[in-house]
Amino acid sequence: MITKPLPTEYNPYFETYINLVPTGADVLECMEDNMMDTEELILSLPKKKHEYRYAEGKWTIKEILQHLIDTERIFCYRALCFARGEQTSLPGYDENDYAANSFANNRDIDTLLDEFDQVRSATLSLFKSFDKSVYDKTGTSNNHPLSVRAIAHILAGHELHHMKVIQERYL
Repeated sequence: MITKPLPTEYNPYFETYINLVPTGADVLECMEDNMMDTEELILSLPKKKHEYRYAEGKWTIKEILQHLIDTERIFCYRALCFARGEQTSLPGYDENDYAANSFANNRDIDTLLDEFDQVRSATLSLFKSFDKSVYDKTGTSNNHPLSVRAIAHILAGHELHHMKVIQERYL
């Protein structure tokens, strides 16, 4: 089981996400469960909700899903780099720029969900492939320390955060 990261292993910005992962939970099982819950929630919505914005400048559900996909790919790249001993500081990214350039609203929800499934499956395979010692490895991302263990928890909590936002503001 991947233990919860210490606050020194990540940028304080990510604490909200990490704290959404239940204490003592197996974070990889949490990610598997989240994936199914996310799909069920999105598929339960009428199509017109997929491109709904609750306020000007806010993302649609399709854009949120694309954001989850993009973020997971970026963080898995970071996890792989740190697992292999990368010492170069990895750059941050502007999530709003990524969303604006994603063209997510031009895509069918089924293709987004399929991509989400594939990316999550690859994420789980990556983390399961690591030796236990790899979870302790730390690198630098966006000028802050970041451990492989923290990345797993950030990804799980990040998805939970966005599903909570959908339930509170889009339904």
